[in-house]
Amino acid sequence: MPHLAVFPKGYMDDLCVHKTMTLLDWIELASELDVEGLEFYDGFFESFEPEYLDRVRKALDAKRLAMPMLCFSPDFTQPDPDARQREIERTQRGIELSARLGGVTCRVLSGQARPEVERADGVRWTVECIRALLPHAERHGIVLAMENHYKDGYWLYREFAQRMDVFLEIVDQIDSPWFRVNYDPSNALVAGDDPIELLHAVKTRVVSMHASDRYLSTGNLDDLKQADGTLGYVSTLKHGVIGEGLNDYDAIFSALAGVGFDGWVSIEDGENGMDDLRASVAFLREKMRKHFPASSA
Repeated sequence: MPHLAVFPKGYMDDLCVHKTMTLLDWIELASELDVEGLEFYDGFFESFEPEYLDRVRKALDAKRLAMPMLCFSPDFTQPDPDARQREIERTQRGIELSARLGGVTCRVLSGQARPEVERADGVRWTVECIRALLPHAERHGIVLAMENHYKDGYWLYREFAQRMDVFLEIVDQIDSPWFRVNYDPSNALVAGDDPIELLHAVKTRVVSMHASDRYLSTGNLDDLKQADGTLGYVSTLKHGVIGEGLNDYDAIFSALAGVGFDGWVSIEDGENGMDDLRASVAFLREKMRKHFPASSA
Protein backbone atom coordinates (compact mmCIF):
# COMPACT_ATOMS: atom_id res chain seq x y z
CA MET A 1 0.00 0.00 0.00
CA PRO A 2 1.33 3.50 -0.77
CA HIS A 3 2.57 5.85 1.93
CA LEU A 4 2.12 9.62 2.02
CA ALA A 5 4.94 12.13 2.43
CA VAL A 6 5.21 15.88 1.97
CA PHE A 7 7.80 18.18 0.40
CA PRO A 8 7.97 21.87 1.44
CA LYS A 9 7.50 23.37 -2.02
CA GLY A 10 6.24 26.63 -0.55
CA TYR A 11 9.18 26.96 1.85
CA MET A 12 12.10 26.23 -0.51
CA ASP A 13 13.60 29.72 -0.42
CA ASP A 14 13.06 29.99 3.34
CA LEU A 15 15.05 26.79 3.80
CA CYS A 16 17.66 27.13 1.05
CA VAL A 17 18.18 30.84 0.33
CA HIS A 18 16.94 33.14 3.08
CA LYS A 19 17.60 30.60 5.86
CA THR A 20 14.62 31.92 7.81
CA MET A 21 13.46 28.34 8.43
CA THR A 22 15.63 25.45 9.56
CA LEU A 23 15.13 21.82 8.68
CA LEU A 24 14.25 21.16 12.32
CA ASP A 25 11.62 23.92 12.11
CA TRP A 26 10.12 22.24 9.05
CA ILE A 27 10.00 18.85 10.76
CA GLU A 28 8.12 20.42 13.66
CA LEU A 29 5.67 22.24 11.36
CA ALA A 30 5.07 19.27 9.08
CA SER A 31 4.38 16.95 12.00
CA GLU A 32 0.93 18.58 12.19
CA LEU A 33 0.01 16.94 8.88
CA ASP A 34 -1.48 13.47 8.40
CA VAL A 35 1.56 12.03 6.62
CA GLU A 36 4.05 9.26 7.36
CA GLY A 37 7.14 10.88 5.89
CA LEU A 38 9.00 13.99 4.77
CA GLU A 39 10.92 14.26 1.51
CA PHE A 40 14.15 16.25 1.86
CA TYR A 41 16.32 18.26 -0.56
CA ASP A 42 20.05 18.47 0.08
CA GLY A 43 19.87 22.28 0.17
CA PHE A 44 17.84 22.07 3.40
CA PHE A 45 20.79 20.88 5.46
CA GLU A 46 22.92 23.20 7.57
CA SER A 47 25.72 20.65 7.61
CA PHE A 48 26.50 17.11 6.55
CA GLU A 49 28.50 16.37 9.68
CA PRO A 50 27.41 13.23 11.56
CA GLU A 51 26.41 15.12 14.71
CA TYR A 52 23.98 17.36 12.84
CA LEU A 53 22.56 14.51 10.77
CA ASP A 54 21.97 12.55 13.97
CA ARG A 55 19.99 15.52 15.33
CA VAL A 56 17.85 15.52 12.19
CA ARG A 57 17.27 11.77 12.42
CA LYS A 58 16.30 12.06 16.11
CA ALA A 59 13.87 14.89 15.30
CA LEU A 60 12.22 12.70 12.67
CA ASP A 61 12.06 9.73 15.02
CA ALA A 62 10.52 11.88 17.76
CA LYS A 63 7.67 12.78 15.40
CA ARG A 64 7.42 9.21 14.05
CA LEU A 65 8.23 10.43 10.55
CA ALA A 66 10.31 8.70 7.89
CA MET A 67 12.63 10.37 5.38
CA PRO A 68 11.98 8.04 2.44
CA MET A 69 13.02 10.24 -0.50
CA LEU A 70 15.99 12.54 -1.07
CA CYS A 71 15.20 15.10 -3.76
CA PHE A 72 18.62 15.42 -5.43
CA SER A 73 19.53 17.29 -8.62
CA PRO A 74 22.62 15.94 -10.37
CA ASP A 75 23.67 17.74 -13.54
CA PHE A 76 25.05 15.07 -15.87
CA THR A 77 24.81 17.03 -19.13
CA GLN A 78 27.95 19.09 -18.62
CA PRO A 79 30.28 18.81 -21.62
CA ASP A 80 33.38 18.67 -19.40
CA PRO A 81 34.01 15.03 -18.38
CA ASP A 82 35.69 16.17 -15.16
CA ALA A 83 32.55 18.13 -14.26
CA ARG A 84 30.43 15.03 -14.89
CA GLN A 85 32.73 13.00 -12.67
CA ARG A 86 32.28 15.57 -9.92
CA GLU A 87 28.51 15.19 -10.30
CA ILE A 88 28.85 11.42 -9.96
CA GLU A 89 30.85 11.88 -6.77
CA ARG A 90 28.37 14.45 -5.46
CA THR A 91 25.50 12.06 -6.14
CA GLN A 92 27.33 9.29 -4.32
CA ARG A 93 27.26 11.57 -1.27
CA GLY A 94 23.54 12.09 -1.86
CA ILE A 95 23.02 8.32 -1.87
CA GLU A 96 24.94 8.07 1.41
CA LEU A 97 22.89 10.90 2.91
CA SER A 98 19.60 9.23 1.99
CA ALA A 99 20.80 5.94 3.47
CA ARG A 100 21.96 7.59 6.69
CA LEU A 101 18.50 9.08 7.23
CA GLY A 102 16.71 5.80 6.49
CA GLY A 103 15.78 6.66 2.92
CA VAL A 104 14.50 4.40 0.18
CA THR A 105 15.37 6.49 -2.87
CA CYS A 106 17.67 9.23 -4.12
CA ARG A 107 16.31 11.21 -7.03
CA VAL A 108 18.42 11.60 -10.14
CA LEU A 109 17.91 13.85 -13.15
CA SER A 110 19.56 14.22 -16.52
CA GLY A 111 20.91 17.74 -16.16
CA GLN A 112 20.44 21.15 -17.68
CA ALA A 113 19.40 21.63 -21.30
CA ARG A 114 22.41 23.69 -22.25
CA PRO A 115 21.99 25.16 -25.75
CA GLU A 116 25.27 23.70 -26.96
CA VAL A 117 24.50 20.11 -25.88
CA GLU A 118 23.17 17.84 -28.62
CA ARG A 119 20.49 15.32 -27.76
CA ALA A 120 22.63 12.27 -28.46
CA ASP A 121 25.43 13.56 -26.24
CA GLY A 122 23.13 14.49 -23.37
CA VAL A 123 21.43 11.12 -23.44
CA ARG A 124 24.73 9.24 -23.58
CA TRP A 125 26.31 11.22 -20.75
CA THR A 126 23.27 10.79 -18.53
CA VAL A 127 23.10 7.04 -19.11
CA GLU A 128 26.84 6.66 -18.48
CA CYS A 129 26.69 8.63 -15.23
CA ILE A 130 23.67 6.80 -13.84
CA ARG A 131 25.15 3.42 -14.73
CA ALA A 132 28.35 4.44 -12.94
CA LEU A 133 26.30 5.13 -9.80
CA LEU A 134 24.43 1.83 -9.67
CA PRO A 135 27.05 -0.15 -7.68
CA HIS A 136 27.15 2.60 -5.05
CA ALA A 137 23.35 2.69 -4.88
CA GLU A 138 23.21 -1.10 -4.44
CA ARG A 139 25.90 -1.00 -1.78
CA HIS A 140 23.82 1.43 0.29
CA GLY A 141 20.41 -0.07 -0.49
CA ILE A 142 19.13 3.06 -2.21
CA VAL A 143 17.13 3.10 -5.44
CA LEU A 144 18.00 5.83 -7.94
CA ALA A 145 14.67 7.35 -8.97
CA MET A 146 14.78 9.37 -12.17
CA GLU A 147 12.10 12.03 -12.33
CA ASN A 148 10.40 13.41 -15.41
CA HIS A 149 11.37 16.88 -14.32
CA TYR A 150 10.90 20.45 -15.48
CA LYS A 151 13.73 22.38 -13.84
CA ASP A 152 15.53 22.54 -10.53
CA GLY A 153 14.55 25.90 -9.08
CA TYR A 154 18.19 26.90 -8.71
CA TRP A 155 19.33 25.91 -12.22
CA LEU A 156 19.80 28.28 -15.14
CA TYR A 157 18.34 26.01 -17.85
CA ARG A 158 15.39 23.63 -17.88
CA GLU A 159 15.75 19.87 -17.57
CA PHE A 160 17.46 18.21 -20.54
CA ALA A 161 15.06 15.25 -20.41
CA GLN A 162 11.99 17.38 -19.86
CA ARG A 163 10.12 15.94 -22.83
CA MET A 164 8.73 12.43 -22.59
CA ASP A 165 10.56 11.08 -25.63
CA VAL A 166 13.99 12.10 -24.26
CA PHE A 167 13.11 10.88 -20.76
CA LEU A 168 12.06 7.47 -22.06
CA GLU A 169 15.12 7.20 -24.28
CA ILE A 170 17.27 7.44 -21.15
CA VAL A 171 15.12 5.27 -18.88
CA ASP A 172 14.85 2.49 -21.45
CA GLN A 173 18.65 2.13 -21.61
CA ILE A 174 19.12 1.42 -17.89
CA ASP A 175 18.05 -2.01 -16.68
CA SER A 176 18.67 -2.45 -12.96
CA PRO A 177 16.59 -3.03 -9.84
CA TRP A 178 18.46 -0.05 -8.37
CA PHE A 179 17.12 2.34 -11.02
CA ARG A 180 13.46 3.21 -11.28
CA VAL A 181 11.17 6.20 -11.92
CA ASN A 182 9.81 9.02 -9.78
CA TYR A 183 6.64 10.00 -11.65
CA ASP A 184 5.39 13.59 -11.58
CA PRO A 185 2.16 14.22 -13.53
CA SER A 186 2.41 18.00 -13.25
CA ASN A 187 5.85 18.04 -14.86
CA ALA A 188 4.41 16.13 -17.80
CA LEU A 189 1.79 18.86 -18.17
CA VAL A 190 4.45 21.56 -18.02
CA ALA A 191 6.41 19.72 -20.73
CA GLY A 192 3.36 19.62 -22.99
CA ASP A 193 3.00 15.84 -22.63
CA ASP A 194 0.04 13.71 -21.57
CA PRO A 195 0.63 12.65 -17.93
CA ILE A 196 -1.43 9.48 -18.32
CA GLU A 197 0.37 8.44 -21.50
CA LEU A 198 3.69 8.86 -19.71
CA LEU A 199 2.45 6.92 -16.70
CA HIS A 200 1.38 3.95 -18.80
CA ALA A 201 4.83 3.94 -20.43
CA VAL A 202 6.65 3.69 -17.08
CA LYS A 203 4.08 2.40 -14.56
CA THR A 204 5.84 -0.91 -13.92
CA ARG A 205 9.01 1.00 -13.03
CA VAL A 206 7.52 3.68 -10.78
CA VAL A 207 9.01 3.52 -7.27
CA SER A 208 7.71 6.89 -6.05
CA MET A 209 5.55 9.78 -7.13
CA HIS A 210 5.38 13.53 -6.71
CA ALA A 211 1.78 14.63 -6.20
CA SER A 212 0.99 18.18 -7.19
CA ASP A 213 -1.53 19.95 -9.33
CA ARG A 214 -1.59 22.81 -11.78
CA TYR A 215 -4.30 25.15 -12.91
CA LEU A 216 -4.45 27.97 -15.40
CA SER A 217 -5.49 31.38 -14.13
CA THR A 218 -6.25 32.39 -17.73
CA GLY A 219 -6.28 30.76 -21.16
CA ASN A 220 -5.45 27.13 -21.89
CA LEU A 221 -2.37 24.98 -22.32
CA ASP A 222 -2.07 25.73 -26.02
CA ASP A 223 -1.64 29.40 -25.17
CA LEU A 224 1.52 28.57 -23.24
CA LYS A 225 3.44 26.68 -25.91
CA GLN A 226 6.98 27.92 -26.44
CA ALA A 227 9.07 27.72 -29.58
CA ASP A 228 10.49 24.32 -28.63
CA GLY A 229 7.03 22.92 -27.94
CA THR A 230 7.39 23.01 -24.17
CA LEU A 231 5.18 24.94 -21.81
CA GLY A 232 7.43 25.97 -18.97
CA TYR A 233 6.71 27.86 -15.78
CA VAL A 234 4.73 30.95 -16.68
CA SER A 235 2.75 33.33 -14.50
CA THR A 236 -0.63 31.92 -15.53
CA LEU A 237 0.26 28.28 -14.72
CA LYS A 238 -0.14 27.95 -10.96
CA HIS A 239 0.47 25.37 -8.27
CA GLY A 240 -2.69 24.75 -6.27
CA VAL A 241 -4.49 22.41 -3.95
CA ILE A 242 -4.26 18.87 -5.28
CA GLY A 243 -7.53 17.84 -6.85
CA GLU A 244 -8.40 21.34 -8.02
CA GLY A 245 -6.12 21.40 -11.04
CA LEU A 246 -5.54 19.67 -14.35
CA ASN A 247 -4.36 16.23 -13.18
CA ASP A 248 -6.72 13.24 -13.14
CA TYR A 249 -5.87 11.47 -9.89
CA ASP A 250 -8.49 8.77 -10.39
CA ALA A 251 -6.78 7.75 -13.63
CA ILE A 252 -3.33 8.06 -12.04
CA PHE A 253 -4.07 5.98 -8.95
CA SER A 254 -6.08 3.44 -10.93
CA ALA A 255 -3.08 2.81 -13.19
CA LEU A 256 -0.68 2.56 -10.25
CA ALA A 257 -3.00 0.25 -8.31
CA GLY A 258 -3.21 -1.97 -11.36
CA VAL A 259 0.51 -2.71 -11.17
CA GLY A 260 0.61 -3.11 -7.39
CA PHE A 261 2.31 0.19 -6.59
CA ASP A 262 3.16 0.41 -2.89
CA GLY A 263 5.76 3.18 -2.81
CA TRP A 264 5.77 6.74 -1.53
CA VAL A 265 3.57 9.56 -2.79
CA SER A 266 5.13 12.90 -1.87
CA ILE A 267 3.02 16.06 -1.92
CA GLU A 268 4.56 19.06 -3.69
CA ASP A 269 2.28 21.86 -2.60
CA GLY A 270 2.06 24.58 0.02
CA GLU A 271 2.99 27.65 -1.98
CA ASN A 272 -0.02 29.30 -0.34
CA GLY A 273 0.65 27.92 3.13
CA MET A 274 -0.23 25.04 5.40
CA ASP A 275 -3.99 25.20 4.79
CA ASP A 276 -3.41 24.20 1.17
CA LEU A 277 -1.19 21.34 2.32
CA ARG A 278 -3.88 20.09 4.69
CA ALA A 279 -6.45 20.18 1.89
CA SER A 280 -4.09 18.29 -0.43
CA VAL A 281 -3.45 15.64 2.23
CA ALA A 282 -7.20 15.17 2.74
CA PHE A 283 -7.80 14.83 -1.01
CA LEU A 284 -5.03 12.28 -1.48
CA ARG A 285 -6.08 10.26 1.55
CA GLU A 286 -9.57 9.95 0.07
CA LYS A 287 -8.24 8.89 -3.33
CA MET A 288 -5.82 6.39 -1.79
CA ARG A 289 -8.63 4.78 0.21
CA LYS A 290 -10.65 4.50 -2.99
CA HIS A 291 -7.96 2.99 -5.21
CA PHE A 292 -5.83 1.15 -2.63
CA PRO A 293 -8.49 -0.27 -0.25
CA ALA A 294 -5.91 -1.86 2.05
CA SER A 295 -4.48 1.62 2.69
CA SER A 296 -6.78 3.01 5.35
CA ALA A 297 -4.26 5.19 7.19
